[in-house]
Amino acid sequence: KVSYMLTNKQKEKIYNLISQKQEGAYWDFKREWYSKEKQADLLHDIICMANNMECRDAYIIIGIDEEKECSIQDVKNDSNRRNTQKMVDFLRDKKFAGGVRPRVVVEPLQVEDGEIDIIIIKNDYYTPYFLEENYKGVNANNIYTRVFDTNTPKNKSADIVHIEYLWKKRFRLLSTPLEQIFYYLLCSEDWLDTEDNSSMTRKYYKYAPEFVIEYCEDNNRNGYEYYLFSQMDSRPHWYNIYVNYYQTTLFSTIGIGLDGNRGFTNAPCTGFLFDRWRDNGKVLFKYYIKESREWILHEFFMEYESDEAMRANDRFEECVLIFKSEWEMQEFKDYAREKWEERTNYLKDMIVPYMPLPEGYVEDAFKEEYENALILKKMLDEYRTI
Repeated sequence: KVSYMLTNKQKEKIYNLISQKQEGAYWDFKREWYSKEKQADLLHDIICMANNMECRDAYIIIGIDEEKECSIQDVKNDSNRRNTQKMVDFLRDKKFAGGVRPRVVVEPLQVEDGEIDIIIIKNDYYTPYFLEENYKGVNANNIYTRVFDTNTPKNKSADIVHIEYLWKKRFRLLSTPLEQIFYYLLCSEDWLDTEDNSSMTRKYYKYAPEFVIEYCEDNNRNGYEYYLFSQMDSRPHWYNIYVNYYQTTLFSTIGIGLDGNRGFTNAPCTGFLFDRWRDNGKVLFKYYIKESREWILHEFFMEYESDEAMRANDRFEECVLIFKSEWEMQEFKDYAREKWEERTNYLKDMIVPYMPLPEGYVEDAFKEEYENALILKKMLDEYRTI
């Protein structure tokens, strides 16, 4: 399920750009949608915006008439109008170098004098975008960008200083150390163990050994979480994880040993289905969001694991929610809240494992959390088929 919607902050941003009555380094105005004869212009504009020098989302705002002081031109009945899926299809059959294409979303926006469309070109690190085959005057191997309010002409390539900037962006050379280390963690094979006899496990990035990840067991923590009971050995083993640049800790989190320490990963995030305690007890769940720092760490640790550990991880992920994006999680929560009164319909064939808890723990509370997690997993599968 692909969905997107302008946030209030984005709407305010668009209103502000329109009010400036001039184009800029990451936004462009069009009076109407691109006709069939102007498909090359559409592709060229998207590439320029994707390669913008501001390192931010870019906007092609359709329905703004610059010749009439940037007045609104309603696009509701524009025969050339496209939605997100049509834009994705348009880019899909273009021969981009490496098969990597800009990510675009089309969102309508109701304004006082009608409706306009916003083509949002998402900011990411895959610059420079360029074609490997010509398309109607958009030349293969030409790198286009946008400087101030001007696109690189189709028959030229950007200045070398701007091309260098875009390549530096791809390789995170313009990024902060925190952004760099999580990029390096995507390549687990490039991380090596340090040779020392301390109780701290350390790994360093072989091409830049100032980037280090280390973790050690936390003997002061011994509490349980519901997902531990997905394991054959449910005894808790907690760790402290540190992501370091030289001697500076850039990011830290909690680690968890799975199935008697046969597996290891960072603990998932905690979310609540309801915002207030009086709303059905809030309903706790554990989750990761793909491409987040927590998810990158989780995948990093899984790369080092044995077959036993991978089986432990599979059982662990059976009761943890994994979202494609922050937006999907928020949309799913809306969906699940509406369905929650029907939760008992999802209990069929559900098995909650045995929970050997020490004295002092309330077993029913853990069983409820585990059951809720399985219900939410079923709901998430259902939501994605709608």
